[in-house]
Amino acid sequence: MKIGLVGLGKMGSQMVTRLVGAGHEIVATDTNQAAVELAVRQGATAATDREALVDALDAPAVVWLMIPAAFVQAEIEALTELLPKGSIIIDGGNSDYRLTQKRAATCQQAGLELVDVGTSGGLLGAEQGFSMMIGGDATAVNTVMPIIQALAQPNGYQHVGPHGAGHFTKMVHNAIEYGVMEAYAEGYRLLREADYPNLDLAAIANLWQHGSIIEGKLNHIAEQALHANPQLEGIDGVVAESGEARWALEVAEAHQIAAPTIQAAFDVRLASQQGATTFATKLLAAMRNIFGGHPLNK
Repeated sequence: MKIGLVGLGKMGSQMVTRLVGAGHEIVATDTNQAAVELAVRQGATAATDREALVDALDAPAVVWLMIPAAFVQAEIEALTELLPKGSIIIDGGNSDYRLTQKRAATCQQAGLELVDVGTSGGLLGAEQGFSMMIGGDATAVNTVMPIIQALAQPNGYQHVGPHGAGHFTKMVHNAIEYGVMEAYAEGYRLLREADYPNLDLAAIANLWQHGSIIEGKLNHIAEQALHANPQLEGIDGVVAESGEARWALEVAEAHQIAAPTIQAAFDVRLASQQGATTFATKLLAAMRNIFGGHPLNK
């Protein structure tokens, strides 16, 4: 398929690699010219702006957005003025599902379809494939399924429901991620600062990856961080929150669903931004850097 790709950041550039490798034709654009040049070296065709992108695509077109949530609304509004009827816009970022529902209705009024794809896998996705949670009209989803299959791990994708359901599922996924990461971070802090302060945390993390009940990808990432920097030196311990857990807590409150673990993990991140940093928040920052390329320091 010929696909327009808007956004060539940490995730978007990896998608170029997988899509080109699967035989798809990519027309790519980004405000970062260096990122566009990298995509061209990976086998994509460059577009100078969204108008050139649309002109280079077939009609109807498929355009994948891999941009921060703050810019999605403006991008969709601009594309609805340019894309031919029957085209499909895919929002693969971390948008608020409630906005996705509204945007899908706007797209349909313009004769377009919006497919929302919650995308997990971080910097490991290019090599291992992503996990993809898909929302939208079944016909549109089936049309873009070859793209999904090229990007995702085998059995790593599912059409979970109607418009917004993909982003809703990814929101909950990320809220769970907050809680699990916080539990690991607190546990390793306890190991480091309680009765036996000279324990080899990286060795213990490695041990737990071999048959323990808490082995897993996030624990392996903690092991990597602790092996590379046992004292987590040079990390300020300020941890950002990118929206998903906040939205999940809003939904939980609206439905009167208790979410104390997610709330506590969220509160730790907010407190770190006010100076309440510890070895645990430093480990959170180090883990986020490894799997998502997030900065180690604010």
